[in-house]
Amino acid sequence: MDSVILGCSGVAVRFGGVQALADIHFEAVQGQITAIIGPNGAGKTTLLNVISGMVTQSHGTLTFEGRDITVLPAHKRAWGGMVRTFQNLEIFSNMTVLENVTMGCHGRLSLPAWHSLLRTPKSRRLENEVRREAFEALEFVGMADLAQATAKDLAFGKQRLLELARALAARPKLLLLDEPAAGLNIAETQLLADLILRIRDTYNLSVILVEHDMELVMRISDAILVLCFGQTISRGTPAQVQKDPKVIAAYLGGDED
Repeated sequence: MDSVILGCSGVAVRFGGVQALADIHFEAVQGQITAIIGPNGAGKTTLLNVISGMVTQSHGTLTFEGRDITVLPAHKRAWGGMVRTFQNLEIFSNMTVLENVTMGCHGRLSLPAWHSLLRTPKSRRLENEVRREAFEALEFVGMADLAQATAKDLAFGKQRLLELARALAARPKLLLLDEPAAGLNIAETQLLADLILRIRDTYNLSVILVEHDMELVMRISDAILVLCFGQTISRGTPAQVQKDPKVIAAYLGGDED
């Protein structure tokens, strides 16, 4: 039986007088890619922010690996294995590529500060381990040859891969991707799709993906949740969602429109 890694039950979010999400029930299965799609303003990123702990829901509960995380802050969710990327790049532009990726390791590989100050054997071993794991993540996304490049000098598509490498270095159990194909050309998007599939298959990693590129979504997703005006209008496999009249109406408009 498929195991649920993330569960959302009755999740609602209100910003003042705006109901951004209303009674969302949603599950992500271990080892699968789950896409959240919908028209602009549907509440997709808001739901991702609730899952990652960056937005507090007005109502509802969340579970991660069977544990209630409803009130758990974002940094503790990250420590527990929930890692995300952002629609707008969040990289350290003046640091090297390798230094950026090592940031992903430090959340789970750390020592008391005095070890680093005194350069103890433990701190040196940890530093070597962090560099090794960062290189592994860069090799996985095909950027090991750019380890010493400055992040701001990379092409936009490479910066996207850098953010993904940093997320992988954190060794996530659940990877949250917020529009990873935004700003990429067709060739880069195809490479990204291949990479996400390889991440799932290599690490048996669960992925929740918010994305507007429907070709990418339909190609790589195991399950899809469709939102419209903060409400769920469809759930199922890509084939099921594509045939759903409510989804077709939301994207293309009905006869009255």
